[in-house]
Amino acid sequence: MKELTWRQRLSRFDVKASPYLYISPFFILFFIVGLFPLAYTAWVSVHEWHLIGGQGDLVGFTNYTDVVQQPNFYKALRNTFSIFLLSSVPQVLAAIVIAYLLDTNLRAKTFWRMGVLLPFVVAPVAVSLIFAKIFADQSGLVNAVLELMGATGIAWHGDPFAAHVAIATMVNFRWTGYNALIFLAAMQAIPREIYEAAIVDGAARWRTFFSVTVPMLRPTIIFVVITSTIGGLQIFDEPRMFDTLGQGGADRQWMTLTMYIYELGWGAQKNFGRAAAVSWLLFLIIVLVGVVNFLITRSIASSASGKAGR
Repeated sequence: MKELTWRQRLSRFDVKASPYLYISPFFILFFIVGLFPLAYTAWVSVHEWHLIGGQGDLVGFTNYTDVVQQPNFYKALRNTFSIFLLSSVPQVLAAIVIAYLLDTNLRAKTFWRMGVLLPFVVAPVAVSLIFAKIFADQSGLVNAVLELMGATGIAWHGDPFAAHVAIATMVNFRWTGYNALIFLAAMQAIPREIYEAAIVDGAARWRTFFSVTVPMLRPTIIFVVITSTIGGLQIFDEPRMFDTLGQGGADRQWMTLTMYIYELGWGAQKNFGRAAAVSWLLFLIIVLVGVVNFLITRSIASSASGKAGR
């Protein structure tokens, strides 16, 4: 058998190795900015870790048992899920409706499409400061309107549910337009022949929306729900800036898990081990909720698609 020349060996190596080299930047970046911090946080969570002294003794799962015994952990967990549900559910529904309206024959389409994205480019801190004034207890715009209508003003910073509604409103203001453009891009990929066939069959506009548009958006809905879940459970800026103290209220009535992590690491306790333990618990919660959301969304979308095909 004839021995391969140096050029032939180099060419064979190039064919085998080049595909891996082309995709390697993504995996290198993922390891540096994604996998390594995750693994390092797990390492910190099983040690005593001081702000100045650094790594201490190995304590196993003591940090985890300590944080789950603290009442503030459950307050933060409850607040996080409450704000997440109040923001994510109406946000996704409103985004689909807005995208559907933007997909119709509007005048000045580009203006309206750029307009819905405008809140997204505003800095989160600026949004939080503006809405904190709008929802102020004594001099806020919302309470002033309610009093003009003869209603009683709401204690936005005193009542936990009212505070969650106010914070969820900030989140919806920023992210609804962004998600609407994602849905709009998916809607424009739906073949127009399907709509024309539905109209010829006598389907009304609302019927085409529920029987054609929504089922065809199934992959996009799953994507938006998953990303909304990740972002909603990591919310920090809006509740942090809802008042001047940034502690989540006098009774921690709107403190989220990410704020709790910040308080454990940089607050009075200054315990990075406990902060890392809560970070890992939050990671596991996000994965669990994301999987549940994926299964529910896929089931609903499959059911709607099946009904549309009948």
